[in-house]
Amino acid sequence: MHVHFIAIGGSVMHQLAIALKRKGYFVSGSDDEIFEPAKSNLEKENILPSETGWFPEKITKNIDAVILGMHAKDDNSELQKAKELGLKIYSFPEYIYQGSKDKIRVAVGGSHGKTSTTAMIMHVLKNAEKKFDYLVGARLHGFEQSVNITDAPIIICEADEYPASVIEKRPKFHFLFPHIAVITGIAWDHINVFPTFDFYLEQFKIFINKIEANGVLIYNESDEILKKLVDENKRSDIRYEPYRLPTYFIEDGKTEVIIEGEKSAPLKVFGNHNLLNLHAAYLVCRELGVGAQVFIKAIADFAGAAKRLELLSKKNSCNIYRDFAHAPSKVKATIEAVKQQFPERKLIAVLELHTYSSLNENFMKEYNGAMNDADEAVVFYSSHALELKRMPELPKEKVKQGFAKDNLLVINKKEDLEQFLQKEDYSNSNLLLMSSGNYDGLDILKQVIGK
Repeated sequence: MHVHFIAIGGSVMHQLAIALKRKGYFVSGSDDEIFEPAKSNLEKENILPSETGWFPEKITKNIDAVILGMHAKDDNSELQKAKELGLKIYSFPEYIYQGSKDKIRVAVGGSHGKTSTTAMIMHVLKNAEKKFDYLVGARLHGFEQSVNITDAPIIICEADEYPASVIEKRPKFHFLFPHIAVITGIAWDHINVFPTFDFYLEQFKIFINKIEANGVLIYNESDEILKKLVDENKRSDIRYEPYRLPTYFIEDGKTEVIIEGEKSAPLKVFGNHNLLNLHAAYLVCRELGVGAQVFIKAIADFAGAAKRLELLSKKNSCNIYRDFAHAPSKVKATIEAVKQQFPERKLIAVLELHTYSSLNENFMKEYNGAMNDADEAVVFYSSHALELKRMPELPKEKVKQGFAKDNLLVINKKEDLEQFLQKEDYSNSNLLLMSSGNYDGLDILKQVIGK
């Protein structure tokens, strides 16, 4: 089996390439730029392209399947050659489905919590010694890859609502056809793809309708938007498993949870959003034959996914956390989690606006109240990020209006953020760093720990 990857350097694409190579496939690929860690990972497996760029001569009739990454444009020369030859061209999720038709498919969707919920399921199944394949959008402790494709009878998929490829603009999660589906919540995002909330909402309705007959939908009934969507679009041929916050206790900055009468040891993760994710993960594991006792024992040592309330450092009376949060619902949930866990500590929250939505002046109102629980709140964005996305300037006053927090500090120069961090008092406090970017290259840990 010869599989060729157009845009092999993508964070998930290169992981699939490695998984298929290890399965015994012949793998080739191209890309016009490949960054770390993808470059080293591909090189280690001897499938790193010898040079960057697009080479239509690589595309021959002997290729069994072409997998097209989101990075590739519709005028890509390799894509055009594949079309001319009539080759089978798949987006990432389409190919995953083709390879998992005989498996029990689990798809975890939602505007937030997808990665953490998927990671929890994977962690528990591994501890329960269940064989399964997976794809998840983050590095996880205990898993060498973020994609694994074998002959296992189950596949666990993080189900993204972003478009599948340049020639298949429908959301990725429309192509997985799960037997067990999860929706963690709905909050409008990706306005460059879904220009209205109603259009965004429609994608989740379609996802529900893609669940296999006799399947199950596990959904967060405490999310009013999601609950309304489910109630208005009931199917008679699937089951519904609603979930809410489980019973839990917080003592000395540690959280314990009770599931079906089974009490956990202190968890390594915290926050209502993570407890909701945990409950969803349990219901999935139960569907797969893992009981409450096994689940509770395993979940206690789940350390979380990378950049999801990840503890970067502890210094005296200050913890420093990093989180991928950038959408309004994620920012609000993450700030609330840290404040609830450490109510006696000052919370310093630094959010970088980096995505297309978060840098859009018209989207600012969606952040109203998102940082209210932070004692000191900073919003940072760089002109470099705006230039890369070819977006107009974002006035500071529009950001302040959108967040509607009186003492919000808005910074758009790296030097000013560096100065703020160096002058800050971190005694009896927590520093929460929220970004899908890198603060314009600023080494924040050095600024704080180096004090």
